[in-house]
Amino acid sequence: MFKKICGVLSMLVECVRMSLQNIFANRLRSFLTVLGILIGVAAVIALITTVNAFSGSLSDSFKTMGAGTLSVTVTGSDLKSGLSTKDLNALTELPAVEGVSPQESLRSRISHAGSHDTRIRVTGRSGSYFAKNEGLVSRGRPINVIDENNSSRVCLINSDVTETLFYGVDPLGETIYIDGMPFSVIGTLADDSAKSVTSIMNGSDEIVIPYTTAMKMNSVNVVTSLTVYLADGVDSDTANDELEEWFDALFSYEEDCYSIMSMSSIEDTMQSMLSMVSSLLAGIASIALVVGGIGIMNMMLTTVTERTAEIGLKKALGALPWQIQVQFLIESFLLSMIGGAAGIALGLGLSMFLCSMMSTDFLISVQAILLGFGFSAAVGIVFGWAPARKASRLNPIDALRSM
Repeated sequence: MFKKICGVLSMLVECVRMSLQNIFANRLRSFLTVLGILIGVAAVIALITTVNAFSGSLSDSFKTMGAGTLSVTVTGSDLKSGLSTKDLNALTELPAVEGVSPQESLRSRISHAGSHDTRIRVTGRSGSYFAKNEGLVSRGRPINVIDENNSSRVCLINSDVTETLFYGVDPLGETIYIDGMPFSVIGTLADDSAKSVTSIMNGSDEIVIPYTTAMKMNSVNVVTSLTVYLADGVDSDTANDELEEWFDALFSYEEDCYSIMSMSSIEDTMQSMLSMVSSLLAGIASIALVVGGIGIMNMMLTTVTERTAEIGLKKALGALPWQIQVQFLIESFLLSMIGGAAGIALGLGLSMFLCSMMSTDFLISVQAILLGFGFSAAVGIVFGWAPARKASRLNPIDALRSM
């Protein structure tokens, strides 16, 4: 038994040696054959690794941006179209709520000293929005409660508006006109001031004014969009349930009067979309693996034809059909694995480059590497089986006649 096992192992080692000798004897043909496998595996590895890295970075960003907040949009009912000031005060009294920040948006025409721009995004915010989100103001002061109560005509502008209207001039204290109404510039927004739940969904702020002023400009007296800040120690699921109960009672239990969005739900949606896109792209990239497999089959069939005399001689010397089949299967398998290993290296390098371009941390995906090796092995065996079977079934007499 031991001698039989040693004999089989010795035969396998000899088959590997002969296969490598044949592969390297035809370097160009072998390279062109494995090119499809290389490209397919590299594409699959790069896509999966890059998407996983981006997904992890996205998850961390969402947790940072949406920690302790819920975004509420009120569509209203026939009897009640939005939230009044009284409703906002009552909402703030809920145990799970620490504060609320109403939002009112409009598109306006702005001008200053002859310079003007159209369709600028003007957002009405509250003082609590700036209090809960540090680092939003780069210079000057934020909007406060006095501005809200008096519906003051004050504003903060971002860097783009500053460059358009005040190039080379300090904007603080200057006056700009929003839809023909004068507003005093009290501050400038930091470049990363869009890092909030509502900003992600609606876009970054260009000009910020008190939300009460924005409501007057839009001729509305109720709030339909707001951010709810949760009390310390309250998780978003518990707060979501409490808010749903409060809003249901407020709108007499009518359906579709409001929607509550948390960062976790947005993240789940984004992750689901990324997973679908990743699967789709990986499926498309896998087509290259099939093409590579066809290339391997074609090369192995050619090899069988070229080595007909060798096969006949081996059979005449006593080689069994299964031994001939194993030899050609090993050669097909090695071709595929060489392409797979090169594809994995290329895919990881490409993924590292893409992650650096997107400023995302690069993480090696063990699953992607195993998937690449698995694909390569499967392609080598599946597409090498038919040529190997053809070689094993050659008649030794007919094969020797080709010498």
